[in-house]
Amino acid sequence: MAVVASGALLWRKEKDGLKVLLIHRGRYDDWSWPKGKLDKGEGISEAAVREIKEETGLKVSLGPKLFECKYELDNGSKKIVHYWSAQVSDSALRKQKFEPDEEVSSFKWVTPSEAKKLLTYEHDNDPLVALIELYDSNLLETKPIIVLRHAKATPRDQWKKGEVTRPLLPTGLVQAAALTTTLNAYAPKLAVTSNWKRCKDTILPYLNKFKIKHSERSQLSELGSKNGPKRTTKLIQKLIEEGKGAVICTHRPTLPTIVKALGSYGNKDQRKELEEVLSMKPAQFFVLHMSKASGKKPSKIVAIESVAPAFDD
Repeated sequence: MAVVASGALLWRKEKDGLKVLLIHRGRYDDWSWPKGKLDKGEGISEAAVREIKEETGLKVSLGPKLFECKYELDNGSKKIVHYWSAQVSDSALRKQKFEPDEEVSSFKWVTPSEAKKLLTYEHDNDPLVALIELYDSNLLETKPIIVLRHAKATPRDQWKKGEVTRPLLPTGLVQAAALTTTLNAYAPKLAVTSNWKRCKDTILPYLNKFKIKHSERSQLSELGSKNGPKRTTKLIQKLIEEGKGAVICTHRPTLPTIVKALGSYGNKDQRKELEEVLSMKPAQFFVLHMSKASGKKPSKIVAIESVAPAFDD
């Protein structure tokens, strides 16, 4: 079985251009990207954010996924490292608390060309190439639009009090709790949910912990989307055009309308990829990393990734 790890290429824009952060590991005397193995029961995206905080003292959220490095360790086993991009804000730098230890002895902000010279391992160049391509295309700075299907709910035939109040199952409540750290890897600033109970309860643990703005919208309910698909489409467009990172919690029957609305921001291949959203499992979500609109240049899809539910019995 392969060893799985996660990390990110931390970046920021300075007066003299793009800078990326390399770490030096004294134990191995090498230069590489911050990364680490998953804890038990941990997802790859939340592991990346945790490892970055532990190794660099920086709190970040994930941007577009860059690359999956696959290589063989000295003992012959396989290793897979998932890399994202992650912008480091001025605020994160001010709050950074770094203490050298046996794992990471130091770090250095360098230009991409300097990074290529310093990196110890050839495979670490692959995510750097992907990062530079996004930067050169002015697509590195993004905001997440997260489409989340509500967690596992009581079956329809076992609830006689109406769809509006149909609650989550115990498994669904566990899924909702697990979503807290997974969603936080992308740090949406706004939660927009259907006004039906199972959607609101899916996002509630995240809201309780991070106190972000929350809005209930009937356009995201099954009935609202069925009776007014154009209103649902307008809501999705508004959320994208506002330029804030947002998580949208909705129902399976609403997904075709949402997917169609999102598809207008992507190319042919991305619209094809979005078809996978239609078969989402309960508590699964897709992250659309959207470019920032600029002047007459509208926002568009830069990358799409799927995040599986933490528990799926």
